[in-house]
Amino acid sequence: MFKIITTGYFYADGGAMFGAVPKTAWSRSYRANERNLCVLAMHAGVIATGDGHVIVVDPGVGQANLNGSPAIFYQFHDTADICDGLQQAGIRPEKVTDVVLTHLHFDHCGAAVGRDGKPVFGNATHWVSRKQYENERNPHPLEAGSFLPGNTDIIEKAGLLRLIEATAQPFDSLRMQLYDGHTAGQIAAFVKADGKTVVFPGDIIPLASHVVPERISAYDLHPTLSYDGKVEILEKAARDGCVTVFFHDAYTPLATVRKAGASYKTGDAAGS
Repeated sequence: MFKIITTGYFYADGGAMFGAVPKTAWSRSYRANERNLCVLAMHAGVIATGDGHVIVVDPGVGQANLNGSPAIFYQFHDTADICDGLQQAGIRPEKVTDVVLTHLHFDHCGAAVGRDGKPVFGNATHWVSRKQYENERNPHPLEAGSFLPGNTDIIEKAGLLRLIEATAQPFDSLRMQLYDGHTAGQIAAFVKADGKTVVFPGDIIPLASHVVPERISAYDLHPTLSYDGKVEILEKAARDGCVTVFFHDAYTPLATVRKAGASYKTGDAAGS
C-alpha cells in the first residue's frame, strides 16, 4: 500500500522558490498570486511494504508548530493532523515502524512530535542523516530559522533516533541516499511499494516544475550541488519508471518523470 496524506498548505515567495530563474519562465508552470506568493503543500508519504514495514516519510509541520516563529511568516492554512489521515488508511500511529525525515526543516518534521511533547510514532525508528543532525545543532545563520531542535531532542531522548552516515539500505524496501545541495545531508528516500519504486526527494525537487534542472530554489545553500543531485535522481527516476513525490506541489503531488533532451518532464500523474 502506498498513499500520500496532504497535511496542509502555506505560502512562499515565488522568487525564493525559483531563485535566479525569471518569473516569465517559471510562472507558466506554477502559479503565483498578485503578491508573488505560491501556494505550497505538505504531502506526507505512507507506505506499507511487502517486508513488514510501515513507513512514514516527512509527516509535515505539525499542529503544535503553527502559531510561533517561523511558521507565522508562511500563512499555514487547511492543516490536518497526519494521524487522522493514517486512521482513514487503517493505520494506527503505534503501527508505524519507520519514519524517514528527509531533513529537519520544521515544515517536514514538526509533526513527528505531538502537542503533548511526545513522539507521535512511539514505536518507530526515525531515520535522519548525521550530517543534518549536526547541521541542525550548529546551523548557518541563513538556515537557523528553519529548525526546531527541541523536537529532535525529544525523539532522541525516547531512543527512537537513528543516524545514517552515508547511503543506507536498512531493509529491502527502503534505500536512503544523501545530498548536500538544499541542506547538509538531506535524505532522498527510495521505497519499494506495490511493485514500483517511489522516490521522495524532499526539497531537492520540491515541485514538479523543478524537474527542469536549472530551476533551483533560493533556499538551497549550495545551488550547484542541488543541480547535480537533482539530475542524478531524475536520471534514475526516468530510467527505472519511478513515481516521484513532489512534497510541496499543491497541484501535482506525484508523477513519473521522462527525459526530454537535456532536460526532464513529468509524465503521467500517478495515483496513490
